[in-house]
Amino acid sequence: MSVVISGGGPAGMMLGLLLARAGVEVTVLEKHGDFLRDFRGDTVHASTVRLMDELGLGRKFAALPQSRLGNLVIPAPGGGQVTLSAYDKLPAPYDYIAMMPQWDLLNFLVEEARREPTFRVRMNTEATGLLRQGGRVVGVRYRTRDGEEGEIRADLTVAADGRNSTLRREAGLVPTEYPVPFDVWWLRLPRSTAEQTTPPSLEAAFGDGELALSITRGDYFQIAYFQPKGADRRLRAEGVERFRERIARLLPRYADRVDQLASMDDVHVLDVRLNRLGRWYTDGLLLIGDAAHAMSPAGGVGINLAIQDAVAAATLLAEPLRRGRPTPAALARVQRRRWWPTVVMQEFQRILHGVMFTPVITGRRNGPPARFADLVRRIPAVQMGVTRLIALGPRPEHAPAYARRAAE
Repeated sequence: MSVVISGGGPAGMMLGLLLARAGVEVTVLEKHGDFLRDFRGDTVHASTVRLMDELGLGRKFAALPQSRLGNLVIPAPGGGQVTLSAYDKLPAPYDYIAMMPQWDLLNFLVEEARREPTFRVRMNTEATGLLRQGGRVVGVRYRTRDGEEGEIRADLTVAADGRNSTLRREAGLVPTEYPVPFDVWWLRLPRSTAEQTTPPSLEAAFGDGELALSITRGDYFQIAYFQPKGADRRLRAEGVERFRERIARLLPRYADRVDQLASMDDVHVLDVRLNRLGRWYTDGLLLIGDAAHAMSPAGGVGINLAIQDAVAAATLLAEPLRRGRPTPAALARVQRRRWWPTVVMQEFQRILHGVMFTPVITGRRNGPPARFADLVRRIPAVQMGVTRLIALGPRPEHAPAYARRAAE
């Protein structure tokens, strides 16, 4: 019984850890030499924090560098503010979002997985194609950064290699794309020592044809700036001075530090996509995470949904793997379990796009709709519904019994 996983992101590493705890031989292939890539998804929601406790890793996880994010606050039409999601109203101790650099989370998962004798990770190694035998996927071809090429055969191949998945393309699987009219530009601005005594927060600012989110991190503010899709070339042609003006106008409290953006090289664009495969598997191959369903950054749910895919896959496939090769029917059960939670979250994101983002980006409105803000303010159940959906997801997954350990 063996599994090869292409992609060392949150889904791939979590699946590798869980299956290794089941005694399955697991090899994770990661094409980079480390995980140090900026502005990747790093909002760790309550569902994932609880999972760490169930795996006996809660204390170690809590000791990792992180900040606790406060409630999501949006400006109310006519003045004042409205709390869209109130994480502090969730039952303790899962009443917050942990903001953690993704490389710290991934290094942590690798370190824990390496405690299991059946786990291997191969860095600087990229899966370049699928091995087939009799119409079934039986492993992958790979290439290292040094140019070495080879093959790894396995009873199950898992594509967790992101929204531009090589293995998905090799399998001939094409996702359905849903229109997203905006992209996001990420940047950092310094947070002063005095500001570090104030509670972390997530704030939205709306303008004419643009909007921004400010996310409090340890010693800096992470800014997400939204403009119509395809605007990157224009923004870069305008230059950093003009970009600084845009940020200072939307977020005037940061006007005293926008000069910390030395050039447009300090601004990173995310081509926002929202898509979903109709079928997440073929015989011998399973796709999870962004390889199966790319998510918008709305709500910051992406890595948590991917991790829940991994937990469901480990829960349903550990026993079939112990018996030999999982059948297509076994792989189909993973998709069935995760299908409707994925659809619900993507539809929720599309609603957020339609209500909050698109009208502003297209210039039809310069703030949240008054009726929506009033609904959230007047009916607490709406606020808590949004909060629970973001923090826990429609179907939170729990650690399988075989993977649970006593807290260290």
